[in-house]
Amino acid sequence: MTPPSIYPTLRYTDADAAVTQLTTVFGFTEKSVSRSPAGMIEHAELTWGNGLIMLSQRSAEPSPFDTGRSVLYLVVADPDAHHDRAVAAGAQVIMPLTDQPYGSREYAATDLEGNVWCFGTYQPTV
Repeated sequence: MTPPSIYPTLRYTDADAAVTQLTTVFGFTEKSVSRSPAGMIEHAELTWGNGLIMLSQRSAEPSPFDTGRSVLYLVVADPDAHHDRAVAAGAQVIMPLTDQPYGSREYAATDLEGNVWCFGTYQPTV
């Protein structure tokens, strides 16, 4: 399998809470977490299928690497089951399960810091 060639990277005010929510509510798998001597997440990698996101704690000082809110799309085989699991775990759904005109079935939810996570069957090719 060819590894991905793009890795979305996010900064969070509370990176520990983000890792917990993304793994328990949305189903990511924690691959690695590196912490500073003070215990803050400096770099974390969470996997999704053959993809991966990276995240870290937002720095106290403004940084050119701090991200604003993002919208990410993740492919799931069964959006209905994923939706039901996420809702049962406390996800805040902002777009209900929808059949899109381009053939996807999908829904969207937010994380604790306002990033939008879309889950559906649409899988464009490069």
